[in-house]
Amino acid sequence: MSAVTNPATVAQCLRVGAGFSQGDRNWIVEQFATLDARLAAFHADATELEVSVKDRDARGQKVTLECWIAGRQKIVTTSAEEDLRAALNDARDDLRRRLNDAKTRQEPRHNKHVREIGREGVEAPADAETV
Repeated sequence: MSAVTNPATVAQCLRVGAGFSQGDRNWIVEQFATLDARLAAFHADATELEVSVKDRDARGQKVTLECWIAGRQKIVTTSAEEDLRAALNDARDDLRRRLNDAKTRQEPRHNKHVREIGREGVEAPADAETV
């Protein structure tokens, strides 16, 4: 049995904020579907996503995607792309990269094999003082 019994998905965790209506939600969930594989490592009850847009369909619109995962720092991604679909995809891709980066930063601490390989060939200088 996997450690995450109720994996997070965009459909479960997404709230639409300012600038979007509930009618936009299904379309946005489809745009963000590629995040599901990344979010599956987290429990649905401990994960929240919120997307909002300021000045929708105007020059200078700004899409903001926020992600809260229990026990981690909030991740905020933004996009100023003029096309709304492009802005959503830009914010989504940035969130996916940042989630991957956060996972990569954590993995070596919990993987003894990686830690040991990382230390091979690293020795204290012969003239180093010991305390």
